[in-house]
Amino acid sequence: MSRLNLSFACWGYDRTEALQTGQVRPDGIDLNFQVLDVEETFFRMIRNREFDVAEMSMSSYCVTLGREDPGFIAIPVFPSRFFRHAGIFVSAKSGIEKPADLVGKRIGVPEYQLTAPVWIRGILQDEYGVDPSSVTYFFGGEEEPGREEKLKINLPEKFKVIPIGPEQTISRMIADGELDAVYAPRAPSTFYSEPDKVRRLFPDFVAVEKAYFAKTGIFPIMHVVAIRRDVYEKNRWVAQALYKAFVEAQKLVYEQLMVSASLKTMLPWQIAAVEDTIATMGKEWWPYGIDRNRHVIETFTRYHHEQGLSPRQLTVEDMFAPETFSEFRI
Repeated sequence: MSRLNLSFACWGYDRTEALQTGQVRPDGIDLNFQVLDVEETFFRMIRNREFDVAEMSMSSYCVTLGREDPGFIAIPVFPSRFFRHAGIFVSAKSGIEKPADLVGKRIGVPEYQLTAPVWIRGILQDEYGVDPSSVTYFFGGEEEPGREEKLKINLPEKFKVIPIGPEQTISRMIADGELDAVYAPRAPSTFYSEPDKVRRLFPDFVAVEKAYFAKTGIFPIMHVVAIRRDVYEKNRWVAQALYKAFVEAQKLVYEQLMVSASLKTMLPWQIAAVEDTIATMGKEWWPYGIDRNRHVIETFTRYHHEQGLSPRQLTVEDMFAPETFSEFRI
């Protein structure tokens, strides 16, 4: 019996490794798994729709849902999640010591619509009272000049978003004090090469992020898995088949990370880190699916709308294939 061949672009995560090796195979599907950096995957999928299925920025995906011809439909699989207090970097020349000091400052972002800055702006607003429109944003390449927004965005006038110069980079600008702070998924290289010039706003970010989780129950979602809508419409069954396979692949990782006879990763205190994570977040600390993530998703879509990226707040039902909202029981 023939199987459906689908191309799939994603970074090489532990939670997708079994799909890459073929240890887990989606029902009725052969995956052509292409391991690519996330920036390349996003650019090629959003601009050119090159893959049948791909990892995708949750923010970019939400932007596409506001278009006349939304090209993708997602399943509730989240290959990337990340607490984002650690992603706020400040220039030593800025005088910024606490979140309130960000008001009125010059903030660098690789792209305004990236998921990480959406979360950061929302967290700063909810937890520290920093209005997203109270700063000026400068966007462009973090390490290489010439980066542009992958998607054209039309923002309300209250948001001031300006491109940096064609030869400038955000990493260099924050070190030189031309930017006061940076909100980014990647640490600027000058944070490591010039630590006297660039530092984190929250040096003890692990403790801050644990306190945030204890208060809100939110482990921020960065990426979804998106199916090209024409592929989905021809084969509606692929949404559930893929979802089941991702869940099975992730389950293997939960088990492997607890094996102490031989460490799965090169982290010397891996077992201690896993035990601490379970104590803080529970045994399934990286949940897929709708029910356990509804509050997280609704918080993000509120931020997305409040920051001018969605004309209305999207619902969870707007975002995911309906086949993935429930499953059979025997």
